[in-house]
Amino acid sequence: MIDDDGLGFCAGIKDAGADPFCERPADRHFSVCRQILGGSFRFESTSQALLDLVEAAYAGLPSHQLPKGTPEFRIELRLLPRQVSPSLVEPPSVQVQSGSGLLCGVMDPSNYVVLAPEQRCALMVASEDMLSHPYHLRYELIEFAVFTLATRGLGLVPLHGACVGLNGRGILLLGASGSGKSTLALHSLLQGLDFLAEDAVFVQPESLFATGVANYLHVQADALRFIDDDKATHWISHAPIIRRRSGAEKFEADLRQGHGRLAAAPLKLVGAVFVSGQAADDPDALLSVIPQDEIVARLSADQAYASGQPGWHRFEQRMMQLGIHQLRRGRHPRAAVAALRRLLD
Repeated sequence: MIDDDGLGFCAGIKDAGADPFCERPADRHFSVCRQILGGSFRFESTSQALLDLVEAAYAGLPSHQLPKGTPEFRIELRLLPRQVSPSLVEPPSVQVQSGSGLLCGVMDPSNYVVLAPEQRCALMVASEDMLSHPYHLRYELIEFAVFTLATRGLGLVPLHGACVGLNGRGILLLGASGSGKSTLALHSLLQGLDFLAEDAVFVQPESLFATGVANYLHVQADALRFIDDDKATHWISHAPIIRRRSGAEKFEADLRQGHGRLAAAPLKLVGAVFVSGQAADDPDALLSVIPQDEIVARLSADQAYASGQPGWHRFEQRMMQLGIHQLRRGRHPRAAVAALRRLLD
């Protein structure tokens, strides 16, 4: 942590009438700088607890740099006093809104994010209650700010999917939730492929360089039955369990603990596969080519948000040039990893 003499946010509102916006300088202000998704992010706060969550999310990651330089972003984090009402079992879902060049994600009056993408900055506010919900605080508020600023500031296409690679080349893993992307990404990691991302991938549409945040892997308990490595099984089974909004419970295994290679630099995409939960008719032929005239519809249906973002049509064109496959399940995830290796060669 760096002790910073700059302006900061008050930890609590002591005189709302005199300082309703908490603009007075705080007595102590800290900052953390991390390179994420090809951008340089500076997180500032008077709360050590909030900056500890930032470190839990982004410390120890490879410092990816994209071809168009490394823009700087600034995120200020403010911690408000505990709410009067008792904490809920699960925080409210984030509601999003935009206008006048601002983007907002709001849980409730004490937990929200306001972003100014053109100024490359954001304000995240959380109450002390949210410290007991670190998963939601990290993913739905802090990550919301980081991912949105990086997407807008670097001109990236944000994809819901995973990505693994080899020797600087990458394959996108796409498909519906529950299709097996995380399990396939896990086995790719355990069998020596480079791991870029498990749930969110960000692509420069012109260069097709992909980046991501390889901090945690989320897998369900039934994925453990396919793992033959006792150390890997111990690593995952002793990880904390998180509960997603859908109700699904998953292990949250820290990828930075040295159980495989994290992609040291952005990966150049050489293709994509739609991961299917259906078993292959022929266990020795898991891959099938998706016809060119179906690719646009398949991509748009799978990536509803990304398909409306700037750069999508160029990304779509480039992926059509590379070709996209469907990958059905074999007898063991090792067979699917072997199929990915053939595409990466």
